[in-house]
Amino acid sequence: MNIIVVGSGGREHTICWKIAQSPVVDKVVVVPGNGGTAYEAKCVNINPKDCDYIKEGENPYVAIAKHENCRMCVVGPEDPLCAGLADEFWKADIPVVGPKKAGAQLEGSKDLSKKFMKEYGVACPASETFTNKDEACEYIKKHGAPIVVKADGLAAGKGVVVAATVDEALAAVEDMMGNGKVGDAGKKLVIEEYLEGVEISVLAAVSVTPEYAVSGNATIVPFLPARDHKRLMDGAKGPNTGGMGAVCPLEDVTDKTMKQFNKAILEPTLNGLIKEKFDYRGFIFFGVMLTSKGPKLLEYNCRLGDPETQAVLPLMDFDFTSMCTAILNGTLKDFEFKWKPGYQVAPCMVSGGYPEAYEKGKEITINKPLLNASTAKIFVAGAVAGRRHDNDLLTSGGRVLACSAYGSSFKEAWEKAYQGISAIKFDGAFFRKDIGLPGAAESGKL
Repeated sequence: MNIIVVGSGGREHTICWKIAQSPVVDKVVVVPGNGGTAYEAKCVNINPKDCDYIKEGENPYVAIAKHENCRMCVVGPEDPLCAGLADEFWKADIPVVGPKKAGAQLEGSKDLSKKFMKEYGVACPASETFTNKDEACEYIKKHGAPIVVKADGLAAGKGVVVAATVDEALAAVEDMMGNGKVGDAGKKLVIEEYLEGVEISVLAAVSVTPEYAVSGNATIVPFLPARDHKRLMDGAKGPNTGGMGAVCPLEDVTDKTMKQFNKAILEPTLNGLIKEKFDYRGFIFFGVMLTSKGPKLLEYNCRLGDPETQAVLPLMDFDFTSMCTAILNGTLKDFEFKWKPGYQVAPCMVSGGYPEAYEKGKEITINKPLLNASTAKIFVAGAVAGRRHDNDLLTSGGRVLACSAYGSSFKEAWEKAYQGISAIKFDGAFFRKDIGLPGAAESGKL
């Protein structure tokens, strides 16, 4: 069958690569895709601008899916999900892996998600929501720092400030509410308690509808825990980014920790999705802080994480497409999840200047023998196909790619990933050298 994947990042390249491995898949239609999916087996990039068959007022993604005879859709990023793209696909009788608009607001609105957590008893940091700048500033002055300031809406990873001082927090409020740095997303702010600990990411498959709830088939199945590294520089220093690399699984996360996570976070979340009567068939991302008082939920994302996907999916020892089918038809509870026994390490390469201003259009050169010797896989995020020869790539974004490698031990995976990344060059390229090492993602005293 043909499957359409919506998105253009490293997460989508990884999803397409995994879908294409299924023997039941003939073609993966990627809209719009990137330089990685352009060269991936079974994949074809389609830009809606190039499709003269799309009628005025017609949803371009649905139109392309129909034209390409796609029988399933997987939506990668949050923006189209929060805007209701899944609802449009279901109206067209094309099953889609991704929550409908109502459920996607768990990511679309920080305020709504905090209300959901409090309503259903999900363990989370204390917080208050503000629409008035002066009131927000008074709250910060009263509670002191460190403290976390979050824009309510989607802000492309730029809507969270972890402030070490009151002045930093007040400046964040001014930037978001006063200066409109993140647009409409910052008109409402959630101000949250700062938690000390170490952060983990738990990606999960979700199959919840009112019908599945009645039949006892509504479920959330967590994947192996992973860890993103948000800070730009080694030792968890510098500004926050969209993610500088990921590792999976985690040696510091025990079965006991995951049992605590299930009881304090996953189970009440499932109960909430059922009580709210959401049609949530897709993925959920739990951003979790492991504190001295147990796991606390920092945020929901209504999709797979990036770059965690680049470290988690390669460890899947099962058919990703079959899992998607199980999500859709209510059989996820019975689906058999098998995982490779080793480790995956995936450092990211970013453009010089990221996460602030950076230049595009830099030619990427790859030493193929060295990359092949490392056995690492490149997942492209911010790069497009060039025009000179096969696998020619030019940078087009801040996070350019992830170099993901497998090993039977963490040490082996780490060494292979960094051997692979040494084979990749472009002007201004930067990467962290400590992804997965102890303390590399620690959230200690500010």
